[in-house]
Amino acid sequence: MDRNSIVGIVLIFLILIGFSYLNRPSKEQIAAAKRTRDSIEQVEAAKQREAEIARDAVSDSLQLAGGVAVSDSAAAEQRKELYGAFADAASGVETFYTLENNLMKVVVSNKGGRIYSVELKGYKTYDGRPLILFDGDKNEFGMNFFAQNRSIQTENFYFVPSSEEKSLMVSGPSVKKGKEGNEKFNEESKGESKSLGMRLMAGDGKYLEYKYTITHNSYLIGFEVNTVGMNNVIAANSNYLNFTWAISVPRQERKSQYGENRYTTIYYKYLEEDPEKLSPGKSGDERLTTKTKWVSFKQLFFSSTLIADEAFPNAEIKSEALPDDPKYLANFSADIAVPYEAKASESYKMKFYFGPNHYNTLKQYDLSMERLVNLGYAIVRPVNKYLIIPTFNFLRKYIDNFGIIILLLTIFIKLIIFPFTYKSYLSQAKMKALKPEIDEINAKYGPGQDKAMEKQQATMNLYKKAGVNPMGGCLPLLFQMPVLFAMFFFFPTSIELRQESFLWAHDLSTYDSILNLPFTIPFYGDHVSLFCLLMTITTIISTHLNSQGQNSQAMPGMKTMMYIMPIMFLFILNSYSAGLSYYYFLANVITIGQVYIFRKLIDEDKIRAQIAINKKKPVKKSSFQQRLEQMAKERGVQMPKK
Repeated sequence: MDRNSIVGIVLIFLILIGFSYLNRPSKEQIAAAKRTRDSIEQVEAAKQREAEIARDAVSDSLQLAGGVAVSDSAAAEQRKELYGAFADAASGVETFYTLENNLMKVVVSNKGGRIYSVELKGYKTYDGRPLILFDGDKNEFGMNFFAQNRSIQTENFYFVPSSEEKSLMVSGPSVKKGKEGNEKFNEESKGESKSLGMRLMAGDGKYLEYKYTITHNSYLIGFEVNTVGMNNVIAANSNYLNFTWAISVPRQERKSQYGENRYTTIYYKYLEEDPEKLSPGKSGDERLTTKTKWVSFKQLFFSSTLIADEAFPNAEIKSEALPDDPKYLANFSADIAVPYEAKASESYKMKFYFGPNHYNTLKQYDLSMERLVNLGYAIVRPVNKYLIIPTFNFLRKYIDNFGIIILLLTIFIKLIIFPFTYKSYLSQAKMKALKPEIDEINAKYGPGQDKAMEKQQATMNLYKKAGVNPMGGCLPLLFQMPVLFAMFFFFPTSIELRQESFLWAHDLSTYDSILNLPFTIPFYGDHVSLFCLLMTITTIISTHLNSQGQNSQAMPGMKTMMYIMPIMFLFILNSYSAGLSYYYFLANVITIGQVYIFRKLIDEDKIRAQIAINKKKPVKKSSFQQRLEQMAKERGVQMPKK
C-alpha cells in the first residue's frame, strides 16, 4: 500500500469521526426523544388499561349503556353472547390458594386457574429477599381454543376450586441436609400428597379442569388437564388445545459481566434426542416441529420446566433478552400443543419442575435435565461428571466450609497428576543438562531457515543418543488442561457455592471485590478481585520457575507469551467466580512448592553423568526402523553408512 492510499484512508477515518461528532444529538434532542418514548409507552399503557376496563365491564353485573343502568339479566345475555357456555365464568373475584411443602410455596389463582407465583423456600436472592421464580403480574398461563365459534382464553375466566381451603400444606418426615428433593428418600420415607383442582365450568356438569398435586420434599408439581363433556363445546375439528405459558424471569443474582445473562435461556428436549437450547443471553425463537419431552425456562441457578408424561406433539418457544433491565433477565414464552380427541372425558398429564439447577437432583429424573447444568464441552464434561462432582459431593458430606472443600479438592487433583508432574520436571532437568550442546548446534547451523531441517535433525539425534524425550514435559499439561477447563465451567454454575462465603469473598459463585472502582476498565470491570490478583501473581511466579533452563531459542516468542497469558486471565477472570480464582491460586501455590521440592530431590550432576553414559551406548533401533531397513534390503536399496 503506497503513501497516498494510507493518507486517503486516514482522511476518510477523520471525516467519519468529525461527521459523527458534529451530528451527535444535543442534550435537548436526547431529552425530547426520551419524552417522546415515554409518551408512546404511556399511550400503550393507557390502551392496555382501556382494554382491561372494557373486558371487565362485561363481567360486571351492572353496566352503563347510554347513561341507563342495564339489568342483571341483560348483562348476563351480553356475556352469553360474548362467551357462550363460559358466560357464567366471565365474572368473579380473584382469590388465591396456596400449595406448600418443605421446599416451595406455589400460589394458584382462581382467575385463569393458573399458577400465579412460585417461591423456593430454601433460597434467597442476592440481597436477601424471598426467591420468587416468577410473579403472577408478569406471566401468562392458560389454554386457548375455539368453542361455539368463539375464541376462548382460559386465563380471562374464573375457575371453581375443588377445595374451600385457601392453604394446602403437606407434611412429612424431617429431611436431612443434602436430601432435599431426593425422590429415593421420599420412597423410603413417605410424606403427604395433596391436590387442588381448578374447574372452568361450561354448564350442565361440563368443565375443563387444571389439577395440581404437591408432594412432600419434591420439586415436582403434578399438572393434569382434564376435560369432561367438552366434546359438545370445543370445536369438533380441534386436534389440539394450545397451552400458553409465558414468564418474565426476575434477576436472582448480583449483576455482573459474566453473571446470569450468560446462562439464561430456554432449553428443550425432543423425545429421543439430547437437550438443545436457544442462544443464552440473546433473543431468539424456535419451532419445535417434532415430539418434545420438556421445555425449560432456565436461568443460572434455577429453572421452571414443563414436562410431558408422554410428549408434546409440537411447540413454539421464544426468548426476549433484557440485558439492561435491572429487575428482569428475559421474557420467555412457550406455545405448546396439547392433544385433544373430542372424547366425553379426557386427561392429559404433565408435571412442573420448579427448583435448583443441581446436578444430582436433576439427574434422578432420568430425563437428561442435568444438562441444564453447563458442565462444558463434550471433551470436558466427563471430567466434571465422573471426577469433580463426585469428589466435591463426597467432601461436602463431612465438611461445611467450602473454602476447605476447594483446598482438599485441589490437593486431591494434584496428587492424581503428581507422577506425571515429577516426570515432567525430570525431563526438564535433562533438557537443562543438554542446553550447552543444544546451544552449540544452534551456533553451528545459525538462526536462518536454510538449514532448519539439518538443525532439527541434529537436535533430535542428540536427544536420542542421550535418552531424553523432548515431549516428556507435555504429559502433565495434557492431564491438567481438561481439569482446568472443567473447573472453568464447574465453579460458576455450581449452586452449592451460591451465597457461600470464605475469607473476604461473600459469595464463591460470583466475583469477590476488595475495592469498587468509580469507573469501568474495559474488559476488566469496575472492581478489584483479590483472589484473581493472587492467582495472577502466583501464575507469573510459577511460569518463571518452570521456564528456567528451558531452551527459549527453539520457540522464539514463546517465553514472552507465557508471561502475557496471566495478564490476559487477570482481565478475563476478574468478574468470574471467586471459587474458580481461588482454585487456580491454590493450584499455583502447590505447583510452586512442588518445584522447590523437586529441586531438592533431583540431582542434576547425576543426570549429566547418566546422559554421558547414555551417549556412549549404541542407539537401539526401534522395531519400526528395523522393519523399514529390512524392507529396503529386500528391494536392493543400499542403506547409507553412519
